[in-house]
Amino acid sequence: MIPIPVDSLPDRACPAGGWGALDTARGRLPLAAVDVEARIVGLVCTTEVRQTFVNHHADVIEATYVFPLPDRHAVQRLRMVVGDRVIEGVIDERGAARATYEAAIAEGHRAALAEEDRAGVFTMTVGNIGPGEVVTVSLAMSGPVLIDDGEVTWTFPLVVAPRYCPGAPLPGEQAGLGIVGDTDAAPDASRISPPVLLPGMPSPVRLGVRVTIDGGGLPVANLRASVAELDARQTSGGWSVVLRPGQRLDQDLILRWDAGGAAMTTSAVWAPDADGAAATLAVTILPPLASARASRPRDVVILLDRSGSMEGWKMVAARRAAARVVDSLTARDRFAALAFDDRIETPPALPGLVDATDRHRFAAVEFLARVDSRGGTELVHALGQGLATLPPAPGRDQVLVLITDGQIANEDQVLAQFGARLGELRVFTLGIDRAVNAAFLRRLAGFGDGACELVESEDRLDEAMGTIHQRIATPVLTRLEVAGASLVPTLQAPRRPPAVFAGAPVTIYQRYHRLPSERQTVDVFGRLPDGAPWNATIPVTRAAIAVDLEATWARARIRDLEDRYAAGDTNPALCEEIVQVSKAHRVLSRFTAFVAVDGAHTVVGGGRPRQVRQPVERPAAAPTGMPPALGQMRTQSGIVTPAHQAEYERLVDKWAAAPAPVPRSPTSPAFKAEASKADAPGPSRSRSAPPPPSVPPTAPPPPTAMRGDRAPHAGFAAPSPDTQAYRQRLRLLADDLDASTRAADPQEAAARVLARLAELLDDARAAAVPDLPGQLTPLIEELTQALATRAWARTLARVVTALRELSDGAPPTPPRRRSFWK
Repeated sequence: MIPIPVDSLPDRACPAGGWGALDTARGRLPLAAVDVEARIVGLVCTTEVRQTFVNHHADVIEATYVFPLPDRHAVQRLRMVVGDRVIEGVIDERGAARATYEAAIAEGHRAALAEEDRAGVFTMTVGNIGPGEVVTVSLAMSGPVLIDDGEVTWTFPLVVAPRYCPGAPLPGEQAGLGIVGDTDAAPDASRISPPVLLPGMPSPVRLGVRVTIDGGGLPVANLRASVAELDARQTSGGWSVVLRPGQRLDQDLILRWDAGGAAMTTSAVWAPDADGAAATLAVTILPPLASARASRPRDVVILLDRSGSMEGWKMVAARRAAARVVDSLTARDRFAALAFDDRIETPPALPGLVDATDRHRFAAVEFLARVDSRGGTELVHALGQGLATLPPAPGRDQVLVLITDGQIANEDQVLAQFGARLGELRVFTLGIDRAVNAAFLRRLAGFGDGACELVESEDRLDEAMGTIHQRIATPVLTRLEVAGASLVPTLQAPRRPPAVFAGAPVTIYQRYHRLPSERQTVDVFGRLPDGAPWNATIPVTRAAIAVDLEATWARARIRDLEDRYAAGDTNPALCEEIVQVSKAHRVLSRFTAFVAVDGAHTVVGGGRPRQVRQPVERPAAAPTGMPPALGQMRTQSGIVTPAHQAEYERLVDKWAAAPAPVPRSPTSPAFKAEASKADAPGPSRSRSAPPPPSVPPTAPPPPTAMRGDRAPHAGFAAPSPDTQAYRQRLRLLADDLDASTRAADPQEAAARVLARLAELLDDARAAAVPDLPGQLTPLIEELTQALATRAWARTLARVVTALRELSDGAPPTPPRRRSFWK
């Protein structure tokens, strides 16, 4: 067993580093807890995410929270729980669902609305939460778990990272409540840009994650994780993994394990729909790890993102990845290397496609070694030049390799401008971040018949480079299609299946318009590397376990249709089909929404509820090394006893059953007393693994720290805030306040900036930033009074000057207004 330290339990000292609510001058934030319960059987995962909102205010509130979910999962159910009432959500066309929600709010009813803004990015709005009330909203979803070369990967994102937003600002009402305005390149930027907690702010949300892994006939070996703060115990079929209490929602959670390539085979299985009238087919094609294939010469263009968001370990990993791609080329290949932000640079001696000679490759690697992070992510210009560098060349594979974190807001603009051209070559995306924009990078790779690989640390890069080299090579099969009796050819999903590479299975979904008969077969067609046709006949069997293939097909089908829409297909019938598929199979899309209304209860208040936007965490920096495999950890003495096992199971059960604690203020006496206990010297935390059963019982040894551990968040004082970050934000607000005089409605524009100044003041107070709150308060009061008079312009000029003086010494303001977070 792997023991859980007692001091990590929710009923122990747990200050604001993970369990408390965040106090601001206007009250506490509403989101108190996020709990994730995932069950993996074979290569299918079902997940329930519960979000708990608490109203600490004296007013009725409406809480808005922007959050991520796995982009390949189908969101199938929304449920709202208020006291002993359970309200099931219904799915409807997005505009109709919003109208239902707004009508409920106007009538005083409590309501919840879940919308998908991008693939993997969602907004939850919960309105009419009365003072002191607790509302829990749960989302249920299911989807596939990725497997590649026998390695299974489960990923769950926890934060929507700030994204670079190019384009000209759009006037008028904004689409959402975010901190970035809508632009012509990203008309919904304000919906995907939630406020961000600044450095030093305590974590306002309690996070709980529990994952059960059942191999479903496949082995589960060499289990490892992207974070160190996990405890696991082995079960009869796999593992049970629990995230330690006190962790922040600031990175993707990733589990990997080995399933063994020999256990996987090409197969075709079907499962009936929920109503039993039709069925869904899933065909998995898996070539052997060492498939023989004819290699063709390649033209390879490498696009390296050097924008400001790539600073630190990401830039180091990106440079290494680009250099290793260059090293993998042969004398038969040609290549070009481009580094981009809001400018594009190439090696001086390599202006375009050049032969991959030793001299040229050395010059490229030398250039890449000097690339560092700087400006904004102008991906449109970089892709345009990269594609222009790849003219059609018969007999050669054309390959585009993009190395980036993918943090842009104009995803649809990229697909609309380059979708057709990307379909003529192979696109490989390498996402480097602990909160990567995986959905966008997978969409790009899907358009280009390539593959996407995600890297959350430099250590993971070393593991992934072998796979990346193999993927850039010639694929085993391309242009796959599935045909068979009773299948509907136009409903294949994905519409354009990815190419098949050695060791990497590809699954294609199809629809039966009636239940298939016994002993039925399907035919799979494709093309070999030399262009020759290939086909195989596969027997069809019924799925052995209760796999929801219907929802998985619907999600893949909707993703195809949404990509066509993003790429410029504005046919009204396309939108209608997305809504029809979404509602018929109860799978959320960008054109639909889930809404739940508590019609049996009316909230006392009247008028529009007070809006509260939930800020999100800043993405975490990568650790110095990956944690060791969970199955390889030991205690200090190397002994784990039956007493350990019993204690571990007791604590895990207690954690699962424990209600969310009532958040307390960091200034309360109880909080201070517990924090002083937590600061007392004591053993550090670690994990261990079960030894052979023959080990005799002994007293539990003290745990030891392990490689890759970060400083624990729970039970300890918050770190000192980075004052420069607050003053840099203040400088940007001073610039906005100055620019408001040139707006169409200057007074209204200045009032909007004033509201953001008040938010900065709240953040600075909560994080105990030295001096800044006292300096900022009188300026905000002066400007507030002035905006109510006609002589506000002179006061505004004085306040702008004073704010710039307060921000003196902050890092220089980036040249582009929206590149601050980059």
